[in-house]
Amino acid sequence: MFSFQWPWLISLLLLPLIAYRFWPAQAEPKTQQPELRFPNTKHLTAAFKQHKAKPLTTPPPKYKWLLLSVAWLGLTLAVMYPQWLDKHTDVKQTGYDLMLAVDLSGSMRGRDFVAPNGARINRLEATKIVLAPFIKRREGDRIGLILFADHAYLQAPLTLDTEAVGTLLEKAALGMAGRETAIGDAIGLAVKKLRERPSDSRALILLTDGNNTAGVIAPQQAAELAKQYGIRIYTIGVGSVSFGQQSLNEAPLREISELTGGTYFPATDLQALANVYQHIGDNLLKTEVESRIYLQRTPLYPIPLTIALLALLGLAVKQVRLASEVA
Repeated sequence: MFSFQWPWLISLLLLPLIAYRFWPAQAEPKTQQPELRFPNTKHLTAAFKQHKAKPLTTPPPKYKWLLLSVAWLGLTLAVMYPQWLDKHTDVKQTGYDLMLAVDLSGSMRGRDFVAPNGARINRLEATKIVLAPFIKRREGDRIGLILFADHAYLQAPLTLDTEAVGTLLEKAALGMAGRETAIGDAIGLAVKKLRERPSDSRALILLTDGNNTAGVIAPQQAAELAKQYGIRIYTIGVGSVSFGQQSLNEAPLREISELTGGTYFPATDLQALANVYQHIGDNLLKTEVESRIYLQRTPLYPIPLTIALLALLGLAVKQVRLASEVA
């Protein structure tokens, strides 16, 4: 389908006519013509009676007006931005709205997980190992990412680009958001981003060790807010319940999940952490994403612009030839 981006710019075609109509005329300077006294005027007149004097100013030739008109028309059409629009394509997808909130506080340094190769890894590294394939398998789902410590930060809004979310999670590092743990702030930020999404398909997956030590909102207060909007919170306790000062605090995580209709999962090893996501997928309902219309725009302005430039080039060549003939 052919269309113009700015069709109202066609009014520029009238600009030369308006300028010609209202531009003040240049009055020729009045000079006193010299008088030539010749005694035999009759003989001089008879000698030149066959000669017709040419006017001092001649109107521009027709080709000049034609080329200038073509150039102005081409420039006007170019600025109107002609384009070809491909057929509309409606895309409908079904999926979940999942917001991931990952703890980056200092307590996530606890090395109470064992990697597949037998090496000891900290809680954040274990979270990345399990979350990476989970994110890749979420084709059709909208995934968001919140990283929190002293404060909560939205790293990725809800998006179908799971590859980008996975990359942002992989680059996350302990301490980049502080050393404390603001669980309530993370929940509050997730509620703000999920509250306008369809119900029964939206959920917050909170991965932390459960020790809230910072933030302006208490975790229970933020959970009450999530309950008002019908947002389920699935809490995942990352770590061991007996790991010294960095042990897992399960009680507040259970309260948050039970209050919002979610479930608490103790993830004490990698396999337990992986099983969590299978359970979540079985208990959420997929909803249809709103229709999206894609328009493939092909700009066509180079065509009239090229015609205008060729017309100006032709006019310049013609003027150069006339000048060379006169010389």
